[in-house]
Amino acid sequence: MTTGGPLLLEAIGAVAILVALIVRVRLSPFIALILVSLGLALAAGIPAGAIVKTFEAGVGGALGHIALVVGLGTILGKMMVESGGAERIADTVIGFFGARRADWAMMTVALIIGLPVFFEVGFVLLVPIVFTVARRLGQHPMRVGLPMAAGLSVVHAMMPPHPAAMLATQAYHADVGLTVLFALVIGIPTAAIAGPLYARLVVGRLAPSTATVADPIDAGAARALPGFATTLLTLLLPVALMLAGSLAAAVATPGSALDGALRFVGTPVAALLIAVLVSYWTLGLARGMTIDIIQKFTNECLAPTAMITLVVGVGAGFGRILTDSGVSAAIIQAASAAHLPIVALAWLIAALMRVATGSATVAMATSAGIVAPLAAASPGIRPELLVVATGAGSVILSHVNDGGFWLVKEYFGLSVADTIRSWTVCETLISVIALALTLAVSALV
Repeated sequence: MTTGGPLLLEAIGAVAILVALIVRVRLSPFIALILVSLGLALAAGIPAGAIVKTFEAGVGGALGHIALVVGLGTILGKMMVESGGAERIADTVIGFFGARRADWAMMTVALIIGLPVFFEVGFVLLVPIVFTVARRLGQHPMRVGLPMAAGLSVVHAMMPPHPAAMLATQAYHADVGLTVLFALVIGIPTAAIAGPLYARLVVGRLAPSTATVADPIDAGAARALPGFATTLLTLLLPVALMLAGSLAAAVATPGSALDGALRFVGTPVAALLIAVLVSYWTLGLARGMTIDIIQKFTNECLAPTAMITLVVGVGAGFGRILTDSGVSAAIIQAASAAHLPIVALAWLIAALMRVATGSATVAMATSAGIVAPLAAASPGIRPELLVVATGAGSVILSHVNDGGFWLVKEYFGLSVADTIRSWTVCETLISVIALALTLAVSALV
């Protein structure tokens, strides 16, 4: 099996070929990812008999979570759009913040909703509102969509109770409350620069979105919209359930029936399923829809998610090939040889792992495991800032092996080039700005 420098060159070449196949040859990302993944596995020396199983393991591991989350989240979003709930929230948000600050409004909403939920869950919950706001204001969806995605990305990477951030908090023996405080101090200005401010610069360079979003029933006609409170409570229900699940240990005896129930309803799949069923009543049956209409909406919205789900899955398969071929180990060896401050080293290892595997969670967990022993032997380093620095590194340079890249591309109807120009740069800004602010805060405290 290839090792060291040649392996890194093979990985870089694979990514370059993948981008060329998609951008220049215009091959389907689904096919291109499969071809490049299998080709890299052969070049790296993974045994031929194990290549397909390795790839399938990566695909299956991602789809087990993503397919259900995207499917259920899309149904909930469809109910919001068709009932007029998204329209009601858009009207209220624009009215409160003002049309000129709709991007700031979406970033704020994302920071709040993203606290207890995974990036993918928050994304599919908020996308319908993004499109409704953009349609109302006559703007490109990314004008308000990029600030939303930036807000979700910041809290996903840096703040407990997200799993990777929580794992890093434990590895570095950091205080959870202080970690959240430092993450907010660093994350809010980071999201502001990478979200609303950058979106205003880049949106004029993007081609018109090709995303097809269903217009609400009786579009253009006067109709009674659902109440703001009803819509917001339905939207926030999965958020509340997942938050309850994360707090189970604090409010229930471990192993008790209440503990088990909270942990069950707090899983993303259970929380979204419950919210979908509630939306069938609050946004559907209670407003005069028939069960046949609801079933029609459900079937209609699931079909377009097939390509999104498959591309995310094969992207994870590509990441698994990169990991099992030894790219991850080569990156760790190269990063550890660099003599850097602990905070910068934590960021660098997470950044390299992120580029290689496409997974912020894997990048953060790997970096925390490597840096934690070094941090323990280096007194004077705030462990909470190490958590934030590791999280910042874990989101850099989202590209074709990252599921989030394809979610943004497909949902917003962007080309690969425009996704790189908007989303990839946004993620890189988050990473670099958060590192700079972390180093600044580290010098002060």
